[in-house]
Amino acid sequence: MYSNFEYYAPTKVVFGKGTEAQTGKLIRQFGGTRVLLHYGSQSAVKSGLLGRIKEALDAEGIYYVELGGVVPNPHLSKVYEGIELGRKENVDFLLAVGGGSTIDSAKAIAAGLANPDDDVWDYYIRKKTTDKCLPVASVLTIAAAGSEMSNGSVITNDTNWLKRDFGGELMRPKFAIMNPELTMTLPKYQTFSGIADILMHTMERFFNQAENMELTDNISIALMRTVMKYAKVLLDDPNNYNARAEIMWAGSLSHNDLTGCGAEGGDWATHNMEHEMGGMFDVAHGAGLAAIWGSWARYVHKAAPHRFIKFATEVIGATPGFDDEDTIEKGIQGMETFYRLTGMPTNMRELGIAPTDEQIAFMAASCEEKAGGANGAVIPLKKEDMEKIYRMAL
Repeated sequence: MYSNFEYYAPTKVVFGKGTEAQTGKLIRQFGGTRVLLHYGSQSAVKSGLLGRIKEALDAEGIYYVELGGVVPNPHLSKVYEGIELGRKENVDFLLAVGGGSTIDSAKAIAAGLANPDDDVWDYYIRKKTTDKCLPVASVLTIAAAGSEMSNGSVITNDTNWLKRDFGGELMRPKFAIMNPELTMTLPKYQTFSGIADILMHTMERFFNQAENMELTDNISIALMRTVMKYAKVLLDDPNNYNARAEIMWAGSLSHNDLTGCGAEGGDWATHNMEHEMGGMFDVAHGAGLAAIWGSWARYVHKAAPHRFIKFATEVIGATPGFDDEDTIEKGIQGMETFYRLTGMPTNMRELGIAPTDEQIAFMAASCEEKAGGANGAVIPLKKEDMEKIYRMAL
């Protein structure tokens, strides 16, 4: 019997060339009057994107203040800075211009502004919770995290370097403007790190112990195959609009819960383990996922061989081997071959880090503590299991 599920994806998507010109009208439509314009590096300024967005806000008579400087693995200190600025300026709407890091930071600021008596970090360490959040929207410039349609946010505390997540339905952005042209100036590594993240968002849901719905499986398989197909197009033609569009739309669908319908939540151990790596070593999230996924897969696959066989044959396109183990290994190797083709690491050495035994033990213990016990659905991983996987990935 299929598992019960709820699906809620209220974000309005405005997709295509030049759509950032509609920003002001959309903010007005969703009730924004005083906006915190949140962004990352100066690339949004140099490209003219921020200027075009300001023009769109000015055309609607919308007041705005700016806060740039968001970094990958967004920092809590920047969130606090945004909360202070937002309170001073009586902000009632957050607009993130950038990728997942900027959107996640905006969501955290929005939650902080809506709860003036709380420390927003308490939500991320599960000390408190809230159902209050100012409205958030985004102009997406990176296809990766899917935060433009998700209900979650991931923040790194830059005093102790813990990377933690928090979410709620009110954190889902009111609208997402998606112009694939805006991703064409990204460095190659950032493009393909984002693609690795997109794939993992569906893979985390695909690998589970549920009785999966055929329709959900087919959506997941089509999404992963499409992403891998157009990633290869971008290797030779990075300005291919159609390829950029396919991948951008896949990024949103991979993390708005569509591919998890009936999957009982999915696994997420790889993501949780990477969060510890990202907090400690500040690595690119998608690249970090690629570096440990193969080790995770080899450690847990015997607990769900049917899922790994289906992945090998229907996603990777591997021909069945002489036994199930051979078929599964072909699937894992096929995914790793794709990672290498796109410049992604398949172990920590290729990622550029070399954790000590003490650091591995700390990451595993921290991951277990964050989960309140074991991590994962294929196999509930305890601290000892995660230490073994980290070491396999060295």
